[in-house]
This record gives sequence, C-alpha cells and structure tokens, in this order.
Amino acid sequence: MPKIPLEGAELSFEAAIEKLERIVEQMESSKLPLEELIVRYEEGIRLVGICNERLASAEHRVETLNRDVTTKATAVVPAAPLESTAKPKESTKDQDHEISLF
Repeated sequence: MPKIPLEGAELSFEAAIEKLERIVEQMESSKLPLEELIVRYEEGIRLVGICNERLASAEHRVETLNRDVTTKATAVVPAAPLESTAKPKESTKDQDHEISLF
C-alpha cells in the first residue's frame, strides 16, 4: 500500500483526523502485513501529534480572546461617582428626633 503523505504544516485538524481515521480502518482490517502496520502506526502517531498541536493552538487562541474580552469589560466599567463637595445640611435639634412614617 502507498504511504499516506503528511503535510504537517499545512494539514488542518479536520484533515489530520480524517487521515487518522483511514489509518485506523486499514489497521483494523487485518489485511496489512506487519511492516505496513508499523508504518501506518508511525503515521498515526505523527497525525496525533499534529492534532494535539492544532488543539493546543486553538485553546491558546480561545484563552487569549477570553482574556481580551475580560480586560475590555473591566476597562469599560464606569468609575464610582465623585463625592459631592457641598456641605451637608445642618440639622436642628428637633429634626434629629423626628421619625418619619412615610
């Protein structure tokens, strides 16, 4: 059987998974000689590495996007209102003891 070419750098996650699935099917068919099984296994291991790299890259991008969104959200939060510089009203003795029902 011809060897499946690996284009590591250009291979997308989906393409690597597809090739990996084909290799698994071939290996499970029990029609390959031992040497071909080993070659397929080696190719499968390389494809798993490519998939892991693509997943790690995607995870990093998602984390970066989430961090950026969080940073922008906290930057937009309005500042607390400034305290008034006006003097509070002085209360009279009667107002201090007055109870309001409404």
